[in-house]
Amino acid sequence: MRLPDRRDARADREARRSVEGHDLPRAAKRGRGLIKVEAVVVRERVETVIDAVEDATGHVGVTVVEAIGHGAQRGVTHEYRGRVFESRFLPKALLTFVVDDAVAPGVVAAIADAARSGHESGDGLVWTAPVGNVTHHRTGSAFA
Repeated sequence: MRLPDRRDARADREARRSVEGHDLPRAAKRGRGLIKVEAVVVRERVETVIDAVEDATGHVGVTVVEAIGHGAQRGVTHEYRGRVFESRFLPKALLTFVVDDAVAPGVVAAIADAARSGHESGDGLVWTAPVGNVTHHRTGSAFA
């Protein structure tokens, strides 16, 4: 296994610039490229988040994966037929949007706003990453 050298890490850091609390590559800031926006949200908020992204940015297209996990809240306790059960993991959903770099900050803002419940913890996370290449299966056309 090859460990990244300091030059690679430094170049990676220098190639990023903060946009509303999220790092986007410099190429994205110049109007080129695609950004993958991923978010972990509470399952009950999936439709709300997707609608908010569509309303705010006009972007249509998302991949939704059911997931389980926990953050600071560390799970919940259930009682069933007089017995107490502890569940370490909570049901979540992983949403993935691949969007044009100009739209990415709006998508991040819409997700963060729609996923917020007002509770102390457990609303989820949103992060971004640059996309190097996208190829359509049917047509074989590539872009990015």
